Amino acid sequence: MSECATSGWLDGKRHHYPLRVYYAETDAGGVVYHAAYLVFAERARTEMMRLLNIDHVALHTTQGLLFAVRSCEIDFLRSARLDDALVVCSELVHLGGASLQLVQSVRRGEEELARLTVRLVCMHMAGIATRIPAAVRDKLKNFLTQEAD
Repeated sequence: MSECATSGWLDGKRHHYPLRVYYAETDAGGVVYHAAYLVFAERARTEMMRLLNIDHVALHTTQGLLFAVRSCEIDFLRSARLDDALVVCSELVHLGGASLQLVQSVRRGEEELARLTVRLVCMHMAGIATRIPAAVRDKLKNFLTQEAD
């Protein structure tokens, strides 16, 4: 298990990112806004990449590349509430030439609250999809739970 206090930890091929629900992420009744789950998942993906030694800033400044969300599907199963301790579990399930897909689960203990399927695409700053650089692909391959294209 590889750990970093702010980045969560890797457990096998799965990344775990802990977080606490703050007041700003909830409605007047203390229930987490649906859009907050997108933010939770984004933070978890970013920290997973950081733990895999994929430097977003260097990728952008040296190669003019970034990862953008191509699609996202969310199943809301239960509500999270103010002050809940949650964990976002992320798993890389597909690695294509220019894209990758993750399944992310937002959990409160053993209880799954939301499940997201997210497809990211590697793009030039001009908005054109491009192949994922070989060095990045090599790092991602080690955490892939299914076969790469």
